Amino acid sequence: MNNHSIALFASGNGSNALNIIGYFKENPTIHVAVLICNKKDAPIVQKATDAGVEVLVFDNEAFENGLTVLQELDYRAIDWIVLAGFLRKIPTNLINGFPNRIINIHPSLLPKFGGKGMYGHFVHQAVYDAKETETGITIHLVNEEFDKGEILAQFKTPLSPADTPALIAQKISLLELSNFPTIVERTIKNQQQ
Repeated sequence: MNNHSIALFASGNGSNALNIIGYFKENPTIHVAVLICNKKDAPIVQKATDAGVEVLVFDNEAFENGLTVLQELDYRAIDWIVLAGFLRKIPTNLINGFPNRIINIHPSLLPKFGGKGMYGHFVHQAVYDAKETETGITIHLVNEEFDKGEILAQFKTPLSPADTPALIAQKISLLELSNFPTIVERTIKNQQQ
């Protein structure tokens, strides 16, 4: 069985990134090799370091160029990129370098509430404002359009009129932590067959 190296991309607090690091810590064939961040003061930088994962921080200009990031990933023989709360659009050269091997999670049931500017609390507020009766998460492959890549899995949760954007965020977080690592694992294993 082949070994697979993951590069996690994260920009903020890192609950999904830490969850994935923990999930794959004892996995015999899939491991998190590096965490890429675009904010040197993001809480995930220290958390990933404390978890024993190498961290590379790139400013937005270097990230948008993408060549340096691609070189660092190639140097580390990375097989997959997993976006875990990464708030930058992925440059074309990274998408071309990792065709169908970049996985993202989005906090709504795409195609609803997706696209540029739709992330985190903006999504939860939009779901609340639309008086949706359910919401959920979408795990999908990344292509050159925001939130338009092939959908790998969706998980739903019901909503009540009493659910505020903050409560919606809590429900989404539970879905993410429960399902994201297993779908990443399944996707990687399915592609090697």
